[in-house]
Amino acid sequence: MSETITAGLLDKVMAELAVLEDPKVREANEKRGDDHGVNLSKLRAVAKRLKTQQELARALWATKDTPARLVALLICRPNAFERDELETMLREARAPKVHDWLVNYVVKKSPHAEDLRVAWTADPDPVVASAGWALTSERVAKKPVGLDLPGLLDTIEAEMKDAPDRLQWAMNQTLAFIGIEHAELRARALKIGERLEVLKDYPTPPNCTSPFAPSWISEMVSRQARA
Repeated sequence: MSETITAGLLDKVMAELAVLEDPKVREANEKRGDDHGVNLSKLRAVAKRLKTQQELARALWATKDTPARLVALLICRPNAFERDELETMLREARAPKVHDWLVNYVVKKSPHAEDLRVAWTADPDPVVASAGWALTSERVAKKPVGLDLPGLLDTIEAEMKDAPDRLQWAMNQTLAFIGIEHAELRARALKIGERLEVLKDYPTPPNCTSPFAPSWISEMVSRQARA
């Protein structure tokens, strides 16, 4: 795709996203820390129509506009990004939804995921570290061989209680996944969750699973037993 065509497409997509801006959606999103007012179902429809376009994805990301970056993450090719490029993108992704989609839709599918997981988990920036812990949760559930699971529980037990919100959430997810997927460590995971009480009072809608680790672990283990 030529630079001229990309520029034309970029202008067209940006104009379409601007039309989708809804003040009520923005108000609701801002309460969660996100700085945009585009309904995500409508945004996904835009991305679905565009299909995969890596060059356009890079152009959309470069605008620094949150809806544009979300579309970029849906139309990109995860394997096309170099490690340093993903590193830069993650550090730029301060809006929670952009951060979440970048990690889950792009980095997890990248050949650089493990290298970045190790680097990010130890990063002093809690937002960056939260991405590392999100990738760790993925490994705990799907590829645990080689992970020091007891060591992860040691770190969670020592640091999760006082961690900033986004990092705390990601560490709590890892705690829950260890308890759900690894029966030999379940009792310890439950004990840690019960003692720290992280997210114990988190408002949870009816028929949804609480993020409080002991409740989450017990519910998922119960479902597995019934399956």
